[in-house]
Amino acid sequence: MINVLLSKFSLTSMITNKKVLVTGGAGFIGSNIIEKLLKQNNQVVCLDNFSTGKIENIEQFIHNDDFTLIEGDIRDAETCIKASKAVEIILHQAALGSVPRSINDPITTNDVNITGFLNMLVAAKENKVKRFVYAASSSTYGDSMQLPKIEENIGKPLSPYAVTKYVNELYAGVFSSLYGLELIGLRYFNVFGRRQSPEGAYAAAIPKFATAFINHTPPTIHGDGTQTRDFTYIDNVIQANELAATTTNADALNQVYNVACGEETILNDLIAQIKSLLTQFDPKIETVAPSHIAERTGDVRYSLASIEKAKRYLGYKPSHTFSDGLKEAIEWYWNNLK
Repeated sequence: MINVLLSKFSLTSMITNKKVLVTGGAGFIGSNIIEKLLKQNNQVVCLDNFSTGKIENIEQFIHNDDFTLIEGDIRDAETCIKASKAVEIILHQAALGSVPRSINDPITTNDVNITGFLNMLVAAKENKVKRFVYAASSSTYGDSMQLPKIEENIGKPLSPYAVTKYVNELYAGVFSSLYGLELIGLRYFNVFGRRQSPEGAYAAAIPKFATAFINHTPPTIHGDGTQTRDFTYIDNVIQANELAATTTNADALNQVYNVACGEETILNDLIAQIKSLLTQFDPKIETVAPSHIAERTGDVRYSLASIEKAKRYLGYKPSHTFSDGLKEAIEWYWNNLK
C-alpha cells in the first residue's frame, strides 16, 4: 500500500503540459532537467550564456518544436524578462559554481550569482511567474560542524561562493514576503551523473577521478582523503525540482530543502569504488593509485545531509542510493569520456 501511494504521488508531481524556463539549461544539471521535461509534453525555454554550459548537452533538443534556446546572460535584466515571458515555472540552475573559482575571482562569482539571481527574481515578478525553484547549495552550511546538516542550522560561510548562495536564499525570502512569489530553494549536495564534465580546473570530483583512471593517470585528492561528502545522483535532483515545482502543499512553499541521498561517503572510499567499477571495463586500472596534495582553502571538511524536511514537505524520496547512482554514472563516463 505504501509503495502504491508513493507511486501515485510521484505521478501527480510530474511537470506536464507547462511552459518552463530552465536557466543554465546547457549545463550538466539543467540539460538533464530539460530532457525529462520534454519527454513529459512541456514547452521548455533554455537560457544559457555558455560560459560553463555546452552546446553538445542540448544539441539533441535543438530541432524539437517544444524547445527554445535563448543564448543570453542572467546578468542582463532585459534578457531575463524576455526569457521568462508567458512562463509558468522557472527552474533556476544558472550560476557560476565552484568554491576555488570564487576564491580566485569573487567579483565575477558575485555578479553572476547575486546580480543574476536578482534579475531573475525581478523578471519573475514582472511576468507574474508564480513558482520559482532555484538551485541553492550545501556550501551555505559553512563552518557548521553539525552532522547531519539540518536546514535551519547553518554556520559562517567559508568562501565567496557560499556567501552568494546564502544571499540567494535571503533574497528569495524577501521577494516571497513582498511580492507573493512562490519560491523554493534546493540545497544541492555534490551532484554527479551523466553529462557532468571532467574538464577544467573547477571540474567536480567524480568525473575528474573517473577520467584520470580511464587515462591510467593517478587521480588527485586534496588532503588525506578522509573528508566526507553526501554525493547525490542527478535523477534525485530532477525529482526534487519537479516536486518543488508542482507541490500544492502551502506549508512547503518559501522554504529551502536539502537535496541529497543522506549518505556520508569518505573520499578515499569513493576513489576505491570508482576504481573497482572501472576495472571491470579495463583491468589495467587496478594498478593506478591516487596521489595526494594540499587541502584546498574554503573546502568543507565533513558533509552529510538530513533529508527529512524534503521528505516531509515535498514527498522527496531518492530514487537512487549513492552506490546505484555511481554504477550508472561510471558506465556513462566509460562510454562517453574516453
